[in-house]
Amino acid sequence: MNFEDMTGNLKELMPDLRGRLSCNALLSEITWFRVGGPAQVLFTPADEADLSYFLKMLPDGVPINVIGLGSNLLVRDGGVPGVVIRLGRGFSQINVEPNATLRVGTAVPDVKVARAAAEAGIAGLAFYRGIPGSIGGALRMNAGAHGCETKDVLSSARAVDLDGNIHVFTNADMGFTYRHCGVQDGWIFTEATFRGTPGDPAEISKAMDEVAEYREKNQPIKERTGGSTFKNPPGKSAWKLIDEAGCRGFRVGGAKVSEMHCNFLINDAHATGENVEQLGETVRARVKAKSGITLNWEIIRLGVPEKGHTIGEDLALQTPADAKLA
Repeated sequence: MNFEDMTGNLKELMPDLRGRLSCNALLSEITWFRVGGPAQVLFTPADEADLSYFLKMLPDGVPINVIGLGSNLLVRDGGVPGVVIRLGRGFSQINVEPNATLRVGTAVPDVKVARAAAEAGIAGLAFYRGIPGSIGGALRMNAGAHGCETKDVLSSARAVDLDGNIHVFTNADMGFTYRHCGVQDGWIFTEATFRGTPGDPAEISKAMDEVAEYREKNQPIKERTGGSTFKNPPGKSAWKLIDEAGCRGFRVGGAKVSEMHCNFLINDAHATGENVEQLGETVRARVKAKSGITLNWEIIRLGVPEKGHTIGEDLALQTPADAKLA
């Protein structure tokens, strides 16, 4: 599916724009699942000022979505109407500051933040070694692992609202809860400041190695996957509920529940976006039927289905005949 080309009109409206506009950009080349349709417009701003200018000049009513590295993202097969914003090189700075502090752009991968902190002798950020994605997503989702979360180390953050205004948030302003922050949906984080504690680089690197080793042994990190699929319900583990519902290895088309870790869906056989979403919704339905617990998606789903197809919970009622236990 291809969308109408909006880029010419946008360039006319924004003569001072410095970032890059692309029409019908293939998001399947960006997301880790490697599925889904195109973005009607993909915008990569040059820096925060360029992003602000774009949002101020963008006509009302044009849908806006923001993506990072594509690690926890499922794009539907019909693509994403409107504008998809992806922060790039202009948001990739890492600055070491006094008092065990790091100031970083939100396009920086989490693992690079962990490494920079280790090299600078800043303890407390090693858990980012085990989180796929970029800092922008970590802020939005209060990303965490191994008993630590973003809320534990964030000092402040900057964001641009949908009108192009720039805001600065303290940790308290962020309204962090489990895998969630309270900043208005759609606002785009551009920078984060983290404060750790002084530490020994060798000891921090050792902790990072332990995180990496755990991931390699327990998660299908070499597969085409979106990472952790569902949030853990209070007092429960999503993977255990999925396993108890008999879904380990369950397949829909080219998508499968990982046998290594049941809370990971993988694209191992040329899956479509619908295959992956249908698999997830079928797993949710089976877990609900088995335990009475509703799993909530942690992976973000964007876009529209192909014409005549459906999305969401209705997919669980249309499991194709080839869905089976692998």
